[in-house]
Amino acid sequence: MGDIVLYEVESGERAMLLGTAIEERDPSADYPLSGFGSGHATASGILLTTTLFDDAGSLGYLDLSRPGVVEPVSIAGLDHEGAGELEALTHLEGDRFVLTYNIDGCSWAYAGTFDEAARSFAADRVLVGKGQLVDGVLHGLHFDRESGRFAAAFCTATSPTQLYVLPAEVESQPVQLTRERALGLAPDLLSRGEDASFTSHDGLRVSARLYLPSPGLGFSGPRPLVYYVHGGPQGQERPDFAWFSMPLIQILTLEGFAVFVPNARGSTGYGLTYTRRVDRDWGGLDRLDHVHAMTEVLPHEDRVDVARAGVVGRSYGGYMTLTLAARHPELWRGAVDMFGPYDLLTFMDRIPETWKPYFALAVGDAATDADFLVERSPRTYIDDLACPLLVIQGQNDPRVVERESSDLVERLRARGSDVDYLVFEDEGHDVLKLANRVRCYERIVGFFSEHLS
Repeated sequence: MGDIVLYEVESGERAMLLGTAIEERDPSADYPLSGFGSGHATASGILLTTTLFDDAGSLGYLDLSRPGVVEPVSIAGLDHEGAGELEALTHLEGDRFVLTYNIDGCSWAYAGTFDEAARSFAADRVLVGKGQLVDGVLHGLHFDRESGRFAAAFCTATSPTQLYVLPAEVESQPVQLTRERALGLAPDLLSRGEDASFTSHDGLRVSARLYLPSPGLGFSGPRPLVYYVHGGPQGQERPDFAWFSMPLIQILTLEGFAVFVPNARGSTGYGLTYTRRVDRDWGGLDRLDHVHAMTEVLPHEDRVDVARAGVVGRSYGGYMTLTLAARHPELWRGAVDMFGPYDLLTFMDRIPETWKPYFALAVGDAATDADFLVERSPRTYIDDLACPLLVIQGQNDPRVVERESSDLVERLRARGSDVDYLVFEDEGHDVLKLANRVRCYERIVGFFSEHLS
C-alpha cells in the first residue's frame, strides 16, 4: 500500500518520472512509499498528492524539466481539526483546484489557488465541512465552469445522499435540491453520533464514534452495547448513510442499543503508517485496541452498559469478531460474524490466486509463517467461545468462501454451542440485494435483542 510509481508513455515505451519499476528493483534495497494520488498537469509540471512529505498526504510538484525530483507544496487556509488525511486533488480551471480531506471520517473540501512559481496552495473557500454540509461524507463534487457553481452529493449518518448546488458567491449558502429520507421516521429520531476517539493501550490515538438512541425515543438508563468492527482491515467506518453499516447502526439505536464504532489501527483515513500498522499483525495490536476500548474506555461511559455487550463485524471485521469472542469471552453476551475468516491457513488457500501474493505480504506466508497464522486464527481459540453466535454468509463469496463459515458452524455445533447460520444463496462477499438486506438487518437486530436485553 502506497507503493506507487509515475510514468509517461512515449512512442509506446514507458518513461519513468518518479519511482523505480518493479522489474528494475534491487530486492535488498528499500524504496520509499510515494503514496502518489490524483495528479494534474500545470504550465510546467505536475501537481499531485503524495505521502513523501507528510504521512497523511500533502501536495507535491514535479517540474517536468527535472524528472525524479518532487518538491513540497505548502498549503495555507485550512480550517479543520482532528486526525485524517488528504484524499484528493481536483482541477477546476486555470490555477484553481479543490482539495478534499477525510478528517475523522468526515469530509472537508476546499477551493483554492495554486501558485506554481512559489510552490504554494492557498485555500480561500470551504465547500464542505461547515454549515449545511457538515459531519458527513462527500460522494461527488462537480464544477460548472460556465456559472461558477458547484454540484455536490453529500450524506450524513442520519440522511441519505442529497444533491446540493453551491452558488458561485462565496458568502451564499448551498441550495438543497432533494429531500431523501428514511421513510416513516422523523429525522430527529435517528442518531447523528458523536466523536468517541480514545488513546489506546500503547498511546496510539484511535478515532471512533458512539451512536446513542435519540432522546426522542424515550429510553432511559445505560444502554446495551453493540460493538461494530469494520472490514478491510484497510477500511473505515464513516457517518455515511449510503454504506451498508449505517442503516444497521440506526436500526439498532432505534431499538435502544448504543453502537460503538472504532477505526482501530489498520484503518484507512489516518495516514499511511496508521494503515500499515496491521500488516502481518492480524489479531495482535489491533485486537488489543478493541480490548482496551471495552475494558478501559467504555466502562467510564455512564450512558453505556458494557455488561450487556455484543460484537459484530463484516469480512476482516468478522475475523476480529470471532477473535474477540473466542479470546475474550468474558466481554460478550452475543457475537455476529459476517463472512469472516475462521482459519487463516484455509482462508488464504481458498482466496483467488491473484490475491495470494498480496496476502502473503500483508498477513503472512503459509509456507514460512504457518505457526504464526495458526496462532492468530480464531479456529485455535474457538472452543473457548462462551456466547451465542450468529454466522452470516454469501453462498457465492469468492473471498471468504462458504466452506470457511460452514467449517466454523460444524465445529461449534459438534460441541453443542449455540450457533445460528444464515446463508444467502444469491449473494457474494456482501449483502447487496434489498430483500436480503432487510432480512439480514432484522436477523442481527433480533439476535442482539434476544441476547443483550
